[in-house]
This record gives sequence, structure tokens and C-alpha cells, in this order.
Amino acid sequence: MEFEGMMKSRRSFLGLSALGVLGGLGVLGAVTAGLPFAVQAAADKTRDLKVYKTPWCGCCVAWIDHMRAAGFTVTVEERDDLEPLKAYYGVTADLGSCHTGLIDGYVIEGHVPAAEVVRLLEERPEARGLAVPGMPIGSPGMEQGARKDPYEVILFSDEARTVFARY
Repeated sequence: MEFEGMMKSRRSFLGLSALGVLGGLGVLGAVTAGLPFAVQAAADKTRDLKVYKTPWCGCCVAWIDHMRAAGFTVTVEERDDLEPLKAYYGVTADLGSCHTGLIDGYVIEGHVPAAEVVRLLEERPEARGLAVPGMPIGSPGMEQGARKDPYEVILFSDEARTVFARY
């Protein structure tokens, strides 16, 4: 049996690995050989981002474009009033911004850089999510030429807040 022919699906690869067909890998080798597929499948799942925004906000669209460019699959739901949604997910007024995202059990409020969302999903801290309060110039979706105002990405829960990143 040709190796490339055996690799047509993850399932056949893992099945053949477990049977020792891939020659000399042993059980441990077979399990670890299939690991990248499992890790990629988990990573693909966590790349699904749901964003709630108002119909009239253009910077939200620019942030969504930033997230898509970073490899996230984004679905958008427009609502005239986001406040009830923000309250439901524990986003207080002082953390608020113009859009709210949900990804793999976390809330992403405002213009959070994609790199910080990736880090959040990798580290998986106990928290409600991340927020960039307001709409700081220079954050993703709020670009204004060379101007970049300093801002913080806040990791928040019901009990605590910490600075997750500074820009």
C-alpha cells in the first residue's frame, strides 16, 4: 500500500497508525503522529468569532476585516441596541466600545488586536474576556495614518481586571 494513498483522510491515517501500518512507529508514535491534526481541529474551532455591531458603525467593519485577515471566521449580527447584550455578558460601561464579539466562551469587547485574541485562546485564563475600552486611535479598525494613541487590552472577569497587553 502506497503511503500517499493511505493519507487521504485523517481518520484512515489515525486508524492505520494505531494498527502499526505506518511501520515502526509503535503506539506512542502513532498517537503523537496524529496530534497535529487534533491540535489544528481545535484551533480551527476557536477561530469562529461572532460579532454584534450597530448597522451604522464603520470602524467595526474595519476591525472585522482585521480579524478576518488574521485568519478568524467572522459572522456579524447587527442590532440597534447593544447595551442589553453587553450587560448580559458582563461588559460594564467603563469597558465598553462600539462592538462586542464572542469566541469560544470569551467576550471580545472593542478594538482588541487579533494577536491578543490568539494569545487568550492559547493561554485560556479564567476570565470573561478582553476589552479595549473606548475607541483608541491606532487600534485595529481605528487607524488614522501614523497617529497611535497608547491603549491597554484589559483581561476582565466579574471579580478582577488586569492589563493583558499595552500598545
